[in-house]
Amino acid sequence: MIRLDNITLTFEDGDTRVTAVDHVSLTAHPGTVTGITGPSGSGKSSLLAVAATLIAADSGRLLIDDIDATRLDAAAASDLRRDAVGIVFQQSNLIPSLTALEQLQVMNELGARRSRKALARATQRAGELLDSVGLGDQVHKRPHQLSGGQRQRVNIARALMNDPSVLLVDEPTSALDQERGASIIELILRLTDDLNTSTLLVTHDLVHLPRMHAVVQMVDGRLSERVLA
Repeated sequence: MIRLDNITLTFEDGDTRVTAVDHVSLTAHPGTVTGITGPSGSGKSSLLAVAATLIAADSGRLLIDDIDATRLDAAAASDLRRDAVGIVFQQSNLIPSLTALEQLQVMNELGARRSRKALARATQRAGELLDSVGLGDQVHKRPHQLSGGQRQRVNIARALMNDPSVLLVDEPTSALDQERGASIIELILRLTDDLNTSTLLVTHDLVHLPRMHAVVQMVDGRLSERVLA
């Protein structure tokens, strides 16, 4: 579970401070996808960055699996992010020289002890995840050999490599056409159910919102309404 409790985030802007997230409370439960929508500049991505422990909020609490992330120092927050949070960025940001399989394998190297057994387990999990996103026959291809939708599938599989309890997804369909975008949303819904993750998904694409378990709208940093899908 992830719970944001009365989160406020501000940024310096010259001699003043601009409020990006204004007293927002939001909870995502295991096995559910909560959509976050709203106009550009409304604070959606800033909220997601706080949820990912990438930015510390000015005030409020962030609970991830009952751990209060707002009380952690930078090193402990990094450990929590690595172990419990999967992040799907808007751009896939794949490493050009690595194959699809290697994109996932490298996640095993981040802050973890390396061993032959660990590498073997990581390779097996990487293969299983790529198969689960429909790329079992593309594991040895590099990013330039994959379509935009396939690269986004690798991006999603990579975010799940460390078996996170929380999945944070930022505009996963922005660079895709309607058909490929719909398949990516379907994939996220299925994986959330299969892996029992608590998923927050930022999107401008209103056509996908009815598929989600809950939807909230942000305007000027605040949650303006809640709609059960």
